[in-house]
Amino acid sequence: MAVSRLEPGTRSVPPSPSTPLIPSAPPNPSTPPAPDSRRAAVFLDKDGTLVEDVPYNVDPALIRLTRGAIEGLLTLHRAGFPLIVVSNQSGVARGLFDEAALGPVEARLRELLGAAGVPLAGFYYCPHHPDGSVARYAVACGCRKPAAGLIERAARDREIDLGSSWMVGDILHDVEAGRAASCRTILLDVGHETEWKVTPARTPDAVAPDLATAARLILEHGAAVASLGAVERSAASPFRSLARASDPADAGSR
Repeated sequence: MAVSRLEPGTRSVPPSPSTPLIPSAPPNPSTPPAPDSRRAAVFLDKDGTLVEDVPYNVDPALIRLTRGAIEGLLTLHRAGFPLIVVSNQSGVARGLFDEAALGPVEARLRELLGAAGVPLAGFYYCPHHPDGSVARYAVACGCRKPAAGLIERAARDREIDLGSSWMVGDILHDVEAGRAASCRTILLDVGHETEWKVTPARTPDAVAPDLATAARLILEHGAAVASLGAVERSAASPFRSLARASDPADAGSR
């Protein structure tokens, strides 16, 4: 509902005493609520999740989809999920490539997925890093994962219901971003998480070895919701005990 604003120097005018106020009618319980046009989506990390992780790569010729990506994304697309990439691209802030170089990367992704009949509903990236060498990008921002800014912006742009959506990524920063945006989350345990700092905010709803398995888990969850009527996320996830040995390796283009 639009909210009227008073210009400076004006004041609201009370109703005339000769015109009695008419109370609004109570809602009719038999009138169905307006349908919610928002849809559930699946948000995907790019490097290490959707494509093989080549650190700071912007050469379209080197882009390769991960094992199970086509099978999983085709399954999700056929089930009606919009597929949206959300990716940290700190190479821009580090001066390793120009922001414009990400355009051909997006085009190549769309080409590879389109050839398999999978449309990409959105491609969102964060070019920032607080320790970057390019001043305009060397900032602390709200879009760099584990912050939820990229997911939230995509949801606003595309009328996505975040509470019914999923975030899939290969490190716990992806999980934290998804949970901060109220999404369910799946961690692809493919060896790219090196710190394993598991907290309630970084605990995935499920773990999968690839996108094909992740897609099956998402559809199975949907079937369970349909059969039970509602499923509440458990506060005591079986994945809280996740632990891995720390590895000091850098996380590439994260």
